[in-house]
Amino acid sequence: MSETKIIRPTDESWKEYVNRSRVYDFYHTLSYNKLEKEGEPILFVYTEGNDFIALPLIIRQIPDTDLFDCTSVYGYAGAISNLDINTISEELKTSFQNKLNDFFNEKKIISVFSRLHPILENDKLINGLGEVVNLNKTIAINLTISPEEQRRQYRKSNKYEINKLKKNNFEVVEATTKEEQDEFIDIYYETMKKVEANDYYFFPREYFYKFLNNNCFETKLLLAKKEGETTAGAIFTITNKIIQYHLAGTKQAFARDTPMKLILDEARLLGNELNVDFLHLGGGVGGSDEDPLFRFKSGFSKELFQFKIWKYIVNKEKYDELVEEKGISKDSSFFPLYRA
Repeated sequence: MSETKIIRPTDESWKEYVNRSRVYDFYHTLSYNKLEKEGEPILFVYTEGNDFIALPLIIRQIPDTDLFDCTSVYGYAGAISNLDINTISEELKTSFQNKLNDFFNEKKIISVFSRLHPILENDKLINGLGEVVNLNKTIAINLTISPEEQRRQYRKSNKYEINKLKKNNFEVVEATTKEEQDEFIDIYYETMKKVEANDYYFFPREYFYKFLNNNCFETKLLLAKKEGETTAGAIFTITNKIIQYHLAGTKQAFARDTPMKLILDEARLLGNELNVDFLHLGGGVGGSDEDPLFRFKSGFSKELFQFKIWKYIVNKEKYDELVEEKGISKDSSFFPLYRA
């Protein structure tokens, strides 16, 4: 017997489906999706007997219309299942996609955009519905190999600089107080201003407090300190065999020392203690494999994953009408075009 469910943030069964999934990350959880302000989070679930495929989405109204579109949370989302993604039957995938398509049409959803998870390879669950596009690579430290082999993959300069940081009295500690959280938030804002980040990345303070104190996944805020002064910090999540490097910042006065390298090395050691499979560092800025952030991360590992996005035009006629109304060139790669 099959069933389709639309689970909203007030429904605790969202947690149950995520926890029953064979593989998932914090991006799929109820707590993280509830932080999204762009629209209404939902978990679309298709079940057949005890088996299911679930997809978290954010539904947004298209301004000045009675139409909607969908996007995903910031980060790496996509579909999850209690089955092995690589061995799910074509029949179950097809039924899931058909019911999903019915839902989009019923709710006047014109287009769908979702970032997919590089390590989970969950593009396999929506292939054939719209277009899956390869963007940049992401980098992960493989924690299933020995700690010695992990460190051998470090760029030579990283090994030298990590040793130098330790000699110069830098140490990494886990934040335990609200005061330390506030110190990190100030450093994060300073970093975002320095790199001239988009307004989206200036999350309000409440976002950080809720993120660090959620009840769906574990978080660690690691701080690099020198003689008691916080010089850098990074938030890591621990979910289902993956440590994820999430938000980070370095105090400009210590930028030349690169204390973030020591933080990432400590996060790797923490991952080994917790017996997880990967420390996922993510990719570069804006889909680039050439920018300074990607080069920084690639100094820690040779393990690369393909980051993909999903673009699906549900109603092409309405989509084209919206693009035409806005007078936007169809040469742009932005999606959906009417929001360019």
